[in-house]
Order: sequence, then C-alpha cells, then structure tokens
Amino acid sequence: MEQRAEMIRLEDAGTCIFCPGHLASNPERHISFQTEWWSVTENKFPYPDARVHLLLIPTLHVSDLLDLPDAARTDLWVALDRARQAHGLDFYGLGVRCGDCRFTGGTIAHLHIHVIAGDVDDPGHQPVSLKLSSRPDSDMQTQARNVPGKEVP
Repeated sequence: MEQRAEMIRLEDAGTCIFCPGHLASNPERHISFQTEWWSVTENKFPYPDARVHLLLIPTLHVSDLLDLPDAARTDLWVALDRARQAHGLDFYGLGVRCGDCRFTGGTIAHLHIHVIAGDVDDPGHQPVSLKLSSRPDSDMQTQARNVPGKEVP
C-alpha cells in the first residue's frame, strides 16, 4: 500500500519516475545499462519469492508496447538479451501491463516490462505472482490513498 500511495502522490504531482530525466537522476534507482531505447534496472520493490526482478523501461513515455516505434520494439530484444546475459538467467518470466493502470493492476503509467526469476533454490519456494488486472474502485486503490503519514489527494 505504501508503494502505491507514493506512486499516486508522484503521479498527481506530474512526476513520472520512469521518464529519462527522473530515472537517471534518482540516486535510489541504479541503471544497470541502457540501449538506444531502453534502460534496465533492478526493481526497487521486487515481488516476494523473486530471486531476480528487473525492469526494462523505454525512454519514451507510453503506456502500451504497441505505441512504441518499430525501432524501440526491435531494441527491446537487444535489452532483454543483455539483461539475461548480465544476470545469468537460465529461466525467467516476463510481465507487462498495457493501458490504464486503474484496470491493469499497475502502479506506474509509464510502460515497463518485468523480468522475473523465482528463487527456486529456496526450500520454501513459492511461485512469484504478478497481478494483471484491477478495478478502479478496488479496495487497494482506496487504501493506497489513505496510507497513514502519506498525503495523497
């Protein structure tokens, strides 16, 4: 809830944490590498039971993969290959939400792709879950706007 409240606060202030100017200047967000169209970083809020949780973030502010130019869509595969190699991934899953966050379960309107590998070596391993839908009137949305200590309109 605290993460969602912070995302709502930033969005309401007109700040996109994934647009190049903010992403590059954020000391809490280390960019592992960049291609012509994509930045790759570790997720600041990795999902439970993930051993690796990366984000591939396009330089353009769009909310749908299909809104990217052809060159950016082609360059996605270059970024993904470099991420796979850099993290020695023998297996991974991809997650992407396209469109309005109120319906996709996302928290940031700027398109980003999750690259996730579960921690299968953990004896208590549980599968990693990725939420792919929500309702704009959901309890999560309401609760995020009412996190104690967070002023969110």
